Amino acid sequence: MNAHARDALVTDFEQLIGVIELPDPDDRHVLAAAIKGHADLIVTANLKDFPADKLERWGIEAQHPDEFLTHQFHLSQPAFLQAVKTVRQRLKNPAKSVDDYLDTLRAQGLLATVKSIEPFDQFI
Repeated sequence: MNAHARDALVTDFEQLIGVIELPDPDDRHVLAAAIKGHADLIVTANLKDFPADKLERWGIEAQHPDEFLTHQFHLSQPAFLQAVKTVRQRLKNPAKSVDDYLDTLRAQGLLATVKSIEPFDQFI
């Protein structure tokens, strides 16, 4: 990730961990890194451990991956569909047909995302 996404690695966030309160103390490092990295959003399927009332103090929101991906799709359908196609085509062991890939996304709980992209299956 470091080679392809500049500033993806957040460091020196450890001092914040002690002042953060979350339902699961083992998740505090995630919020600390988000704060230090000036993030607006934490994308996680673990929403129960990142309640809005604990995040709002820091100006950060937690969002399920399905909601995040659906928003990305609506921002730029062509770019999103191309990204999905690229990811699917990189799968080699095993390779996945479009239908198999959509089934994988469904199994991961990305139901709204699949509903959005399924009509464009010829592009993915």
